[in-house]
Amino acid sequence: MSEETVVPGRELLALPESDAALEALEWIRRIESESLVNHSVRSFLFARLLGRHRGVAPGTDYDPELLFLACVLHDVGLTEIGNGGQRFEVDGADLAADFMNARGFSAQAVDTIWQAIALHTSTGIVERRGTVCALAKGGISIDVTASGSEFITDDDARLIHDAYPRLSTVHELFDAIGGQIDARPEKAPPMSLPGEIARLRGTDGLARFKEQMLAGSRWGS
Repeated sequence: MSEETVVPGRELLALPESDAALEALEWIRRIESESLVNHSVRSFLFARLLGRHRGVAPGTDYDPELLFLACVLHDVGLTEIGNGGQRFEVDGADLAADFMNARGFSAQAVDTIWQAIALHTSTGIVERRGTVCALAKGGISIDVTASGSEFITDDDARLIHDAYPRLSTVHELFDAIGGQIDARPEKAPPMSLPGEIARLRGTDGLARFKEQMLAGSRWGS
């Protein structure tokens, strides 16, 4: 391919190609469903667009590899290997920290990823833990609910969803969290997202909650 050839969406869809980034992507493809993998990658692509929208520069204001790892590993706590005795966000953060420690990342980098994942459902807290944490939370939220996505053009959103189809992401997330807490109620402490799902599970309230999320979303399920 010549240098002059224009590849639509090439920059938009480009992913980090460090050894750790490639290994993380290959790992989640082994342990997660395609729907969760696609959700995790879309979260990174939306997070990077959010950073551009906010005027923060990759490589200067934040480490793009760490943002990628925070996003693509944020749901490993919903896998069989990540299903421990804590809420899924914390189990996932611990597993992601093990992944990074095994690859020689600094203690500061590991802590950044741990916080980004452990706190990604803790609105109002995670946004104050640094740029990587804030962007990861923003990208994940944009993918799940489309809230705050007004700056993303329909063309860019279409390219991202064509590359990484949704495959009923929202339903799968609720089912994955619900399945874990049905088997292990201790994974749903009160006032957490899993705790709220546990409280509503088996009632009309959970169905209404999902319907409200989907009704207001540009993306659908």
